[in-house]
Amino acid sequence: MNNKTVTLNFSDGRPSIELPVLDSTMGNPVIDIRALASQGIYTLDAGFTATASCESGISFIDGDQGLLSHRGYSIEDLAYKADFLEVCYLLIYGELPTLEQKSVFVDSIRHHSMLHDQINNVFRGFRRDAHPMALMIGVTGAMAAFYPEAQDVFDPKIRDLAAHRLLAKVPTVTAWAHKYNKGEPFVYPQHSMGYAENFLHMMHATPCEKYEVNPVLARALDRIFILHADHEQNASTSTVRLAGSTGATPFACIAAGMASLWGPLHGGANEAVLKMLEEIGDVSNIPEIIKRAKDKTNPFRLMGFGHRIYKNFDPRAKVIRETAHEVLNELDMNDDPLFRVAMELERIALEDEYFIEKKLYPNVDFYSGIVFRALGIPPSMFTPMFALARTAGWVAQWAEMLSEPTIKIGRPRQRYIGPQLREFVPIDKRGS
Repeated sequence: MNNKTVTLNFSDGRPSIELPVLDSTMGNPVIDIRALASQGIYTLDAGFTATASCESGISFIDGDQGLLSHRGYSIEDLAYKADFLEVCYLLIYGELPTLEQKSVFVDSIRHHSMLHDQINNVFRGFRRDAHPMALMIGVTGAMAAFYPEAQDVFDPKIRDLAAHRLLAKVPTVTAWAHKYNKGEPFVYPQHSMGYAENFLHMMHATPCEKYEVNPVLARALDRIFILHADHEQNASTSTVRLAGSTGATPFACIAAGMASLWGPLHGGANEAVLKMLEEIGDVSNIPEIIKRAKDKTNPFRLMGFGHRIYKNFDPRAKVIRETAHEVLNELDMNDDPLFRVAMELERIALEDEYFIEKKLYPNVDFYSGIVFRALGIPPSMFTPMFALARTAGWVAQWAEMLSEPTIKIGRPRQRYIGPQLREFVPIDKRGS
């Protein structure tokens, strides 16, 4: 039994409060401050940098050690030894599947990959040049109208079905958002194909031209999906949990997560990296760029370096770096100018004292845009690709929260700094 506590003493004479300190299976202990509310005391933590908003057994990050694990398995083991749907199963159900469990799960995902025919009309309500994320948010939210039974979120079987539907349908929605932008006909999912393979086919095939999916590229994309599947209580995951705490339909919750992810400070970083590489253009321009990056008076900063959580090398970056080389070797693109710029920036970041001292290592966003570009995926689709993969973590976190017997609606407090109560003055008596 854990008997560790901390005592909170007040200088205004009110009684002290004893708060329990809870151990974690990995990572730092947390102070349970829930008793403060009954005493009329709240804490202020803008950005939630020191606040645990929930208890979760899904994923864990140790930023100092450069560790990311899902249900106790390191991200490296999962990326190299599992496939994406195995990881989805692990996130949702807590254990890696047996052969039989995986077969049933994969069949279920394939079975639900089609979209209702009337959803075509939802797409057509958007402008052709609408951002793919706007399409994804709108269409995913609209699916609630086609599956009203999903509203019964406290039924485990209904939650399970909703999770399968979302994992199956979001890739179709993502690929169709791309097709809609291009003005090409929608390509329907193929049950004979694997998850990443099927997505690439829906992205690039047309009714008049067969698209042969390269297995090396499909495996690379599957690995990228694994790397982005979940990442603790980030902004979009917290958004899904907050929306889900109200009992909202899962389609609305995932659409809310997509909306949060769309922000350039969250899911748009890989697109910003590619834009930066294009602006640099050539290796010969890098010395000037590095000079600007080191200048404290210059607002310019290199995109794709450093991470708010990881104070060591981002473990996902190590994996995706190798994946980038595999893809570019397969496509004979090692002489690609942007790739040469990226590799030179990487070399400098790993050798230059300035970057080492500030722990500005290349992160997963630095490489993912390069791989997506090689796969024929345009920059406007980079954040949708992130949303597709992160749907796995979102549905797992949503389901975990709703299975808790003590679930409470999210209701953050605030420190009010506005005017005190004052008398209302009629408009004809107010000064100019």
